[in-house]
Amino acid sequence: MLGLGVYRPARVVTNDEIAQRVDTSDAWIQSRTGIATRRIADEEETTVAMGAAAAEKALAAAGLTADTIDLVIGATCTSPSQIPGAGPQIAHRIGAGQAGAFDINGACAGFSYAVSTAADMVRAGSVRHVLVVATERLSDYTDWDDRSTCILLADGAGATVIGAAETDEIGPAVWGHDGSRPEVIRVPGYGDNMFRMEGQAVFRWAISLVPTVRQICERAGVAPDELAGIVPHQANLRIVEALATGIGATNAAVARDVVDSGNTSAASIPLGLARLLDTGEIRRGDPVLLFGFGAGLTYCGQVVRCP
Repeated sequence: MLGLGVYRPARVVTNDEIAQRVDTSDAWIQSRTGIATRRIADEEETTVAMGAAAAEKALAAAGLTADTIDLVIGATCTSPSQIPGAGPQIAHRIGAGQAGAFDINGACAGFSYAVSTAADMVRAGSVRHVLVVATERLSDYTDWDDRSTCILLADGAGATVIGAAETDEIGPAVWGHDGSRPEVIRVPGYGDNMFRMEGQAVFRWAISLVPTVRQICERAGVAPDELAGIVPHQANLRIVEALATGIGATNAAVARDVVDSGNTSAASIPLGLARLLDTGEIRRGDPVLLFGFGAGLTYCGQVVRCP
């Protein structure tokens, strides 16, 4: 990972503001989710616009220009249209005119799936540099009268540039799915375009993935207590902390970006990684575990070295 860039919408929405619309409170939301505030995009902060802003920051951090990018992968489940995807539009907006471009919809696991895809393409020699852009505008799919979901969802974007290195800094991906339960997290469509989730079922499933997270470490040849950081998908703080505790990552800084940013689906991992870097809790070259899980049900994770 040669560079990282993120975009957070300007508008901050507090729990008290949400409590003016639905029967809830700041104390109730924080006790169950850990979320204190979330960012909500305005009309100009589209999925593509936020993704392009994060992409440009990632390019600057990597010391590269858009014309050096061979492929752009958009990781999103909130593209404003089924066709076209966000990837080609982001590539056009940043000036990567010669790049291939497509989208991955792995929902909250999308960033980890995209990083793995990009890394393998670099290893295969198909490309030199891949720009992975996770960008989500979940507020477009939020039922603001549904107390169980409106307290969670938020907007934002994060991007990274994947390129060759002298030593391999992106470990093997561990992934899987439980496609027998698509109803647990869904946007039904056909007249109902709102995000729906069975919260308790998601919590139980996510906690059951602790052995999978340990396997990510094993595949990378890194013991959990050797990790400098762990960045699970920022679904809610209880799940984040349970996964970190469950694998015994005793020395790792744990991303808790969900407290300030809410659940931003695919964007939550790069946003969480960026906050740990910004606060100095992790540094360039440190081993960090990334783990995305969500709608599908599907999951993917890997150990990477910090950009």
